[in-house]
Amino acid sequence: MAIRSKLAILLLAALTACTQISPMEATLSSSGYTSNDLDCLSEALYFEARGTTVAGERAVGEVILNRAADTRFPASVCGVVDQRYNGSCQFSYRCDSIPNDQFSEPASLAQSRSIALELLIDRDEDITNGALFFHAKFMEPGWFNTLSKRGQFGGNIFYR
Repeated sequence: MAIRSKLAILLLAALTACTQISPMEATLSSSGYTSNDLDCLSEALYFEARGTTVAGERAVGEVILNRAADTRFPASVCGVVDQRYNGSCQFSYRCDSIPNDQFSEPASLAQSRSIALELLIDRDEDITNGALFFHAKFMEPGWFNTLSKRGQFGGNIFYR
């Protein structure tokens, strides 16, 4: 009987351990975010700002978080990243012709994830000063010229 009791206790402990959340998830949750938010933000930073600078990646993340906080955009990180407007994706990698984009640069993905985690857990100062839009520096500004320029980071120009 004692062996069955010990096995039952071990099984219960194992099941309980499987349902506990990780410290990172608890920290994200206390900040109002989920691991899905982290995944979406990391992905967007990787595909939209990889190869620029840390400030450039952070600035793209700031735009996504600023949009999620603005009532004119979806209220979640993943909602902002997935948003379409007039049939176009707000983030170009979501509508490119590359099926199932791959994370081919592990070091860049780790950096994007680190920056995303920092933004979600401990967002200090918004370096973009409230930017909601950005475009690559080499592109013509088009309708962005009607907006207030907030700065340039990592090869992108940011606006509100």
